[in-house]
Amino acid sequence: MRETEGSSSRWVWLLGLYTFASLVETMFYSQMLAFTLLILPVLGASPKEVTYLIGMITAVTNGVGIPFLPLWGALADRYSRKPIILRSFVVLMFSAVLAFLSNSIWVFIAARALTAFALGNSGLMMTTLSERLPENRQGLGFSIMNSAAPIGAFLGPFVGGLVIDQYGFQFMLLGNVILLAVITLAMGFGYQDSYRGQSQEPLLQMAKESLQLVWRSMRLRTLFPALLMLFGGWMLAFTYISSVILEMYTGNETGMVVGSVIGISGLTTLILSPILGAASDKYGSWKVLFAGSAAALVMWPLPYFTRDLTVFTIVWSVLNGTVSAVFAISFSVLSSSTSERVRGRIMSMAYMPVNIGFMVGAGIGTAVTQNNLFNIFPAAAVFTLFGILMLRAAHRHPVEG
Repeated sequence: MRETEGSSSRWVWLLGLYTFASLVETMFYSQMLAFTLLILPVLGASPKEVTYLIGMITAVTNGVGIPFLPLWGALADRYSRKPIILRSFVVLMFSAVLAFLSNSIWVFIAARALTAFALGNSGLMMTTLSERLPENRQGLGFSIMNSAAPIGAFLGPFVGGLVIDQYGFQFMLLGNVILLAVITLAMGFGYQDSYRGQSQEPLLQMAKESLQLVWRSMRLRTLFPALLMLFGGWMLAFTYISSVILEMYTGNETGMVVGSVIGISGLTTLILSPILGAASDKYGSWKVLFAGSAAALVMWPLPYFTRDLTVFTIVWSVLNGTVSAVFAISFSVLSSSTSERVRGRIMSMAYMPVNIGFMVGAGIGTAVTQNNLFNIFPAAAVFTLFGILMLRAAHRHPVEG
């Protein structure tokens, strides 16, 4: 239920807090992903094992956490959202500590896998935020908050690359431990959440019902796979983007170069996400989602033909910024595709398409990269095409309660 006018006047503060928390969270995730290829040889992996291990670690990390997503939503509906949101940042902090202390490949993999138990916070934050945002600021608010994820995904490697080249991988992880500890405290004491669950059903039954809610709604049943396809190609490309960059760069400042190329695309995200968010409030989220997805489809094959690092950086920045902005808009579409009564449980699974996309993309990547790393880009275009076709099918179905 939407809060009173007096309470909703604090939506700007909550939006800022959630956006910053999402930024720090994604910076940590992206640094672990971007620089795994640099730490694995230090921990004993041979050059031939690195590409395989990158795909395997990414798939396992996301696969472990996906089955728990309905449970986090059920716990939030049964008791309260805030402790479940806070849980994710505590888990990430311990993951950063374990990675900092790791001295073998298996301990590092365990640290990466632990992050899987932090999934499910973004949907709950968006549900809480939606209750405080004014009606005419829903699209803009969601776009600002969700733009933090793609911006963090680029800013993290950019900053991390500079730190690694100057001070080493361990120093970067120590910085993450400190930042995540600060965010955990801020999320714990920075706002009040009046929501209290009313359901008395058993938790496992509620978790099962969350999946049944998706299955019973034809729109949601089609929309979730559509978003999986739409962003699965993005996750495929992002998993191997560091390896692609190092295919074109032969110098010694690997951390800085990987971080810079990935980080520059954050600038386009910073520009495009608010623009598309405002456009979705004016023209409708579905129209903007279709337009942005079509633009990404046209651009996805372009990096395949690029072997110059400077040209690649420009192409990748525009492409990645566009997909990131589309990603932010997708949450408005998902939120508007369910009733307020069940929105919390549905939105707790909002990142499931991306999480599964990471797992599927990484798995497919181990095959398509065997002969040519650049094959990930036409593969991403195929994913996007099927995603758009499935989005059209989802859009035809009405919203069900």
